[in-house]
Amino acid sequence: MTASAPRAALQRGQIVAEARELISAAGLEALSLRRLASHLGVTAAALYAHVRDKRDLLRAVAELEFATLVDAFADTAGAAASEQIRAHARVYVDYARREPELFRVMFLFPPGLPDGQTRSEHELPAATEAFGLAAAAIENGVAAGELVTDDPLLAALTFWAAIHGVATVLQLDLGLTPAFEDRLVTETIERLLAGYRAPTTPEGE
Repeated sequence: MTASAPRAALQRGQIVAEARELISAAGLEALSLRRLASHLGVTAAALYAHVRDKRDLLRAVAELEFATLVDAFADTAGAAASEQIRAHARVYVDYARREPELFRVMFLFPPGLPDGQTRSEHELPAATEAFGLAAAAIENGVAAGELVTDDPLLAALTFWAAIHGVATVLQLDLGLTPAFEDRLVTETIERLLAGYRAPTTPEGE
């Protein structure tokens, strides 16, 4: 009789990846350590050697998703500030439309804010990095004279609030066509950019 091959040792990365797939397919509420253990073919107790609790697991999933967002944001490096801002908005909304349940997980954990703002004990490093890249695009726009504001952090939070609002509205299943959804994203970002755009001096003045 042939002995069965030994099972590979359970790894934290494997647990996080399986949790991600479960959330993506069945929703955030579907995730439990017992159900996850069943998917992995282990006991729930075995998971505790790798994750402290469900929140620790969700934090790891959120970190993974924000890292993907960071990579997409970083791909816009070198573009004009306004183009970076437009690209960031599209990436953000497209992600929310593509992975609505994972999007919910990401915002269980806040980013830290720059400029010495008070930081939460729940701050997620990858979320902080993603916000930092978005905020840097605003700062670059101000430095280049594309945008005008005396408070770049306030402007960055304003852009984020608006685009996050669009992403949330598009998850309400309002029956909008993809083309109309794209128009909503464009309308929001272009109105914001227009509000912060440096005024042009008329010729002859």
